[in-house]
Amino acid sequence: MVTNKVTPDKEEDLKELLHPIVKKWFFSKFKEFSLPQLFGVMEIHKRNNVLVSAPTGATKTLTGFLSILNELIDSSEKGVLKDKVYCVYISPLKALSNDISFNLVTPLKEMEELAGKDFGIRISVRTGDTTQAEKSKMLKRPPHILITTPESLAILLSSSRFTQHLSDVDWCIVDEIHALAENKRGVHLSLSLERLSRLCPYITRIGLSATIHPLDEVARFLVGCEKGKEMPCKIVDVQFIKKLDLKVLSPVNDLINITHAQLHHKMYELLDEIIQKHKTTLIFTNTRSATERVVHYLKDKFPKNYTENIGAHHGSLSKELRLELEQRMREGNLKVVVSSTSLELGIDIGYIDLVVLLSSPKSVARALQRTGRSGHRLHDTTKGRLVVMDRDDLIECSLILKHALEKKIDNIHIPTNCLDVLAQQIFGIAVSEQMHIDTIYETVKGSYCYKDLKKQEFIEVIEYLAGMFTSLEDRHVYAKIWYDETTGMIGRKGKLARVLYMTNIGTIPDETFVKVKVGDVTIGQIDEGFLERLKRGDIFVLGGQVYEFLFSRGMVAQVRASPSRPPTIPAWYSDMLPLSFDLAMGIQRFRKLISQKFENKRSEKEVLEFINEHLYVDGQTAEAVYNYCKDQHDYIGIPHEGKIIIENYTDDAEKRVTVFHTLYGRRVNDVLSRAVAFAISRSQHRDVQVGITDNGFYVSCDKTIQPLAAFKLLKSKELRQLMSLAIERSEVLKRRFRHCATRALMILREYKGHKKRVGRQQVSSMLLLNAVRSISENFSILKEARREVLEDLMDIDNAVKVLELVEEGKIKVSEAETRIPSPFGLNLIVEGRADVMKADSKQEFLKRMHNLLRAKLAVKKY
Repeated sequence: MVTNKVTPDKEEDLKELLHPIVKKWFFSKFKEFSLPQLFGVMEIHKRNNVLVSAPTGATKTLTGFLSILNELIDSSEKGVLKDKVYCVYISPLKALSNDISFNLVTPLKEMEELAGKDFGIRISVRTGDTTQAEKSKMLKRPPHILITTPESLAILLSSSRFTQHLSDVDWCIVDEIHALAENKRGVHLSLSLERLSRLCPYITRIGLSATIHPLDEVARFLVGCEKGKEMPCKIVDVQFIKKLDLKVLSPVNDLINITHAQLHHKMYELLDEIIQKHKTTLIFTNTRSATERVVHYLKDKFPKNYTENIGAHHGSLSKELRLELEQRMREGNLKVVVSSTSLELGIDIGYIDLVVLLSSPKSVARALQRTGRSGHRLHDTTKGRLVVMDRDDLIECSLILKHALEKKIDNIHIPTNCLDVLAQQIFGIAVSEQMHIDTIYETVKGSYCYKDLKKQEFIEVIEYLAGMFTSLEDRHVYAKIWYDETTGMIGRKGKLARVLYMTNIGTIPDETFVKVKVGDVTIGQIDEGFLERLKRGDIFVLGGQVYEFLFSRGMVAQVRASPSRPPTIPAWYSDMLPLSFDLAMGIQRFRKLISQKFENKRSEKEVLEFINEHLYVDGQTAEAVYNYCKDQHDYIGIPHEGKIIIENYTDDAEKRVTVFHTLYGRRVNDVLSRAVAFAISRSQHRDVQVGITDNGFYVSCDKTIQPLAAFKLLKSKELRQLMSLAIERSEVLKRRFRHCATRALMILREYKGHKKRVGRQQVSSMLLLNAVRSISENFSILKEARREVLEDLMDIDNAVKVLELVEEGKIKVSEAETRIPSPFGLNLIVEGRADVMKADSKQEFLKRMHNLLRAKLAVKKY
């Protein structure tokens, strides 16, 4: 059973537990045990599974290792230290693995100096960067503590020579588990943990996590289950032991009546002001391009303040540049560092006293993880500033602030029944040994991610791996295992099986840019995420020119010039972080409350007091929120958790745009918008343009359409089937099928030392897609591609819940006709469309429409 540990252990009991050398070292460094240590160290000593959730800098890592180091030193002193792996430590990042190695070796050396002897405890790192000489050394003399990554662990589990060293592991630590649980790397790891547990059934699992929710589900992910029964795990929840100093800042008082140039100039003045007041500032943006832009503008606008003391850190930079920057941060040589997501995890980067979030981080958990990089020491205050650039951002960040202070964290999404990952792991098992399929199925079912896996789905994956679909051989997909249906045994097939597995393992797909061509002429490139959003006829801007998308083949998108038509897809769409569903619902609830205040004729003073108290914001922010919501209420009403407003806006050119005010985050809106567009296509025989944001979506068409009628056709019980049809010929399914086929080793990224370029992988996948469709529309890997699109990329489960509430009458749907878009609709249209691509034009458009609306409301009031 998963249980919460609510009472810490006594300090005296922990002191008694520690070996004299460990105790002497510990209290030479720390005055007392931290709260995570008082809760967690004894549980690890008792061999209890435990999940420790605490903010960055709250001694999670030392909590995980203190009891283990203590026992290893005690065994060394007693002369009973064996040549075996006692602990496997798993980190999501190679850089973090090296950090942990350094942070373990250093205290161990200090303890040896105190003892005046060498304890003989070996600590080694095994990742993709480990040399062959180091690997050979580990085989001869295994480390007592093995530090590795999920992918390297899977390779070790399929290595017949190394598995003998993993047959008696006592502890397994999964660090930064929050960064793994929500994606397929975590699914892959969950199966590796079950394989490890099969080798050593009594292993203790320890999870270390930053802010995450719900902890009980993450605990179940960590420990898995046995024969359908939940495994025991203690939860140590000390997520909020550090004080929070969080504020929402706007560079100007009025986010509307200002030019784009003025707004951005004020933003950089604000950034410079707060940077100069602090020793070291870490700025997070939401995209890599924004990271580079911020560094450039700070250097350009304030050359005296920023020269060699500023740097950018993101995944597109080389490993050498990132390591150099991290070292300069540790040495205190940088005043400010700008990052996208690469510094969210606990890499040691020295002391940071302020974190700035530029625009909404889109989830409370991400906001706390990012701001938690400040005040890295246990008793420091977490200091963060959220800088907003528009009115939706203002409300969003205000709700993030409220939820963070009230300890309301977004729910994590853990992928389940991923058949591509399953295929890869079954192949890994077959590479290492012959095994009965029932034993494998039982092992797989032990993973939380596969506890509901049906036997038939499992068998379908086995049949694919065993090459039972001979037509796939025409596409160079051959059997990877042998399967004896009489005995139920499987094993590896062919001499190259082990090499194929080792060189093609992993879940992170290869990504590259897609060339854009008009005929044979290359005009530029876009990233794959952007291509996924395109359908035939979509209009987008590239290099300042407007093009119509025709089709793609491999890594080439064919287009034609379309200068007279406005764009329908924002160029930056693929960069956007999605708003979490839970935060979206928090904003919806706030909207409902403020709507009720207006409906009950509360005075401006009363409403402003409510906003101040409810959102914990200052008077200036409260006034901006009040004006934004009051204008919306007076015009067409405020959409909220109990009301969807469909706004039919007719622009100056008599073009009709229908805005669906569905604030559920873009993952849900991706489902609803595609479903509405599909329903219009089938029932009204019209092709529509679609724009999606976190706050809703819009559809437009040159001809008359009835979007409300199409929305009413959507039924919760039929939505999954309808969406399967809607995505069937889409770019997103083509791309995701390639990812799934590569994970399932239908497409080999590397073969006999030759790497297959992403373009060739995509061409292979398109041919393969047709081949598997001829076998079955429910072929296991195609079925997984659909599941990934609908459940992981999109959020069909919450979309179904929305439709259920509509069907139950708990969400009312109404229509409104407008000649000027409503305030909420205006922001949605500007964000969702790209016909005002230039930022200054966008700001002018917002300003003009806002002033027209205010004038109209003034006349109406008069």
